[in-house]
Amino acid sequence: MNVFQTRGFYARVAMLAGMLALSVTAAMASGSTGDSLRPEPRHEDIGELVTTFVQKSHYSHIAVNDDLSSKVMDNFLDELDHNRMYLLASDIEFFEQYRYLLDDFVRSEPLDPVFDMFSAYRTRVRERFEFALDLLAAEPDLTVDEEYQFDREDVAWAKTTGELDELWRKRVKNDVLNLALTDKPWEESREVLQKRYNQYLKRMEQIKNDDVFETFMNAFAHTLDPHSSYLSPRNSAEYQIQMSLSYFGIGASLQTEDDYVQIVNIIPGGPAAIDGTLAPKDRITGVAQGTDGVMTDVIGWRLDDVVDLIRGEADTVVRLQIIPAGALPGHSDKEINLTRGQVKLEEQAAKSQILTVPRDGRDWTIGVIEVPSFYRDYRALSNGDEDYTSTTKDVKRLISELEESGIDGLVIDLRNNGGGHLTEATALSGLFIDNGPVVQLKNSNGRINRLDDPDPVARVAYNGPLAVLINRFSASASEIFAAAIQDYERGVIIGQETFGKGTVQNLYSLDQYLQPEGDDGYGQLTLTIGKYYRVTGESTQHRGVSPDIYLPSPIDAALIGESVRDSALPWDTIPTARFRAGDPLDGTIDSLTASHTERAKDDPNYQYLTGFVEDGRESRAQKAVSLKIDARREQRETSIAKTLKLENERRTALGLDTIASLEDLDEDERPDVQLDQAAGIVTDLALMREVQRIPAQTAQVTP
Repeated sequence: MNVFQTRGFYARVAMLAGMLALSVTAAMASGSTGDSLRPEPRHEDIGELVTTFVQKSHYSHIAVNDDLSSKVMDNFLDELDHNRMYLLASDIEFFEQYRYLLDDFVRSEPLDPVFDMFSAYRTRVRERFEFALDLLAAEPDLTVDEEYQFDREDVAWAKTTGELDELWRKRVKNDVLNLALTDKPWEESREVLQKRYNQYLKRMEQIKNDDVFETFMNAFAHTLDPHSSYLSPRNSAEYQIQMSLSYFGIGASLQTEDDYVQIVNIIPGGPAAIDGTLAPKDRITGVAQGTDGVMTDVIGWRLDDVVDLIRGEADTVVRLQIIPAGALPGHSDKEINLTRGQVKLEEQAAKSQILTVPRDGRDWTIGVIEVPSFYRDYRALSNGDEDYTSTTKDVKRLISELEESGIDGLVIDLRNNGGGHLTEATALSGLFIDNGPVVQLKNSNGRINRLDDPDPVARVAYNGPLAVLINRFSASASEIFAAAIQDYERGVIIGQETFGKGTVQNLYSLDQYLQPEGDDGYGQLTLTIGKYYRVTGESTQHRGVSPDIYLPSPIDAALIGESVRDSALPWDTIPTARFRAGDPLDGTIDSLTASHTERAKDDPNYQYLTGFVEDGRESRAQKAVSLKIDARREQRETSIAKTLKLENERRTALGLDTIASLEDLDEDERPDVQLDQAAGIVTDLALMREVQRIPAQTAQVTP
């Protein structure tokens, strides 16, 4: 019986490679305990439809050809074995015969080779974890001075099984050492790892045909750009649940990265956002129910199974064991308690506070409006409810309340704001400019649309000293607003370069185009169909919005953001829209920067932040760790001591009592250094305007 089906174009390939494929895949499949994986007829229908959408509607008009096929092959291998821990160089060499055929498979031909590649990968995974389980028969010697290279992304594929054996000997030893650092005895560590490795094997056997197909289709979609994607019917239904917010959980988006479930972002208004402990890139290693439930190790689990553990009844407690973002292997896990709840619109709403800044013998009051997302209650709006909730309405009300309090300046805090409704970004911009264009959109046909202030006759809601605070997680609609404020010279942009997502996506429910048989369905496609541009004609894509005054941030822009994605669409320009900015702020920004720099030299909180950021950068630069337990203990103790020293230096400079341990640190005591610096800069701006009698900045469109 032939391993591959022979139909159409692929029949010619099978004639050349069939015998080799038969021998290799049969050998790899030996000992398989799970059901064989094979494409289903509807997968070909989906591939053909997706290809049609890509060629007709994707912004870049990408041709599905041999060049794209080669990139899809690299993406698929990266999806399967990103850290090069399972496959051999000989496997990769065998897969090469398909490098320039994947475009034909996804477009119209049988997908059997794709599934055979995945089956080969699954066999290698089984081999590795069976080997790992065998290694647990004897306790490893943790006194030997050797290293484990945990980052293998750029390392050559192992040529022999012996090379993989040595790599996995070190990996297992590192797993044991990580547990030993938490004072677990060998017998307990072995039991934990046996369960973990067997769980890996169990998960591999539970992989379904749709899982393989989705993995391949995302390798294809991500070749187009980072934001185009395919969701299987199961994950499409999951997406709809999340969008409707009709579930109770922690309010975080998750994804799998190597062996871990990782936090992608925190949903505004959810329990995790309210608690403030979880952060993007944190990795979940365990989940427990209630305040005293047994912690379940979830390393290596399927994402949907981890999600099922995290979800539960409203107002119940779920405990998460996490490794903080950027931590090295062996870093102490941190346990947090979260009370499950529904994401509430009122918790997503903009909030305000007033900061007091002493300067020149006087207390200046700076208003702060935190905007966690750009939201609008379209359901209430469509029902004729004039009291519908929206970002712009809330911010306008908060500005009025702050001005009644007599603020001297205002900070709009867009940190960690991943975007939202475009209409709200343009409307919010209209609160600070008289009238004029806010953003330009270019679609895949080259047509450019200009979106203006939607309420040009309304007076600006605020024309005093203004700053917008941004970071690397400020994206999409946040970038549109920040760019408009910057281009109109309306305010000062402070913080870190933004994410750089300047693309527009459309969601296609494939069930609307293909008639599903039974309950299977076809899933959904998200496709990039356009790009955003500033009124200056520059794209926000890839480069993001650069701050006028930079502040240090623990978020590593070299690891996070559009610019780190190989398939990110490029930065480019279109013609400038007709608009009139306020008076240039270049000289003002130079003065503000000089004052800020001088003030930061003597600010203990600022010095603490810069030290903390530098320590994190040094840790992230490491790609290997020692497998000698004494060395690892010393490394961990040194890291803790450095952090404690930084904290106590800060406290001493501020006249606060020092602490003996980081466990004595109250999280509420940690200053928001970036916000404090932004408030100080706005105070400088307010002082300059008062002294120089600078008129309020406004902007008008050119007649």
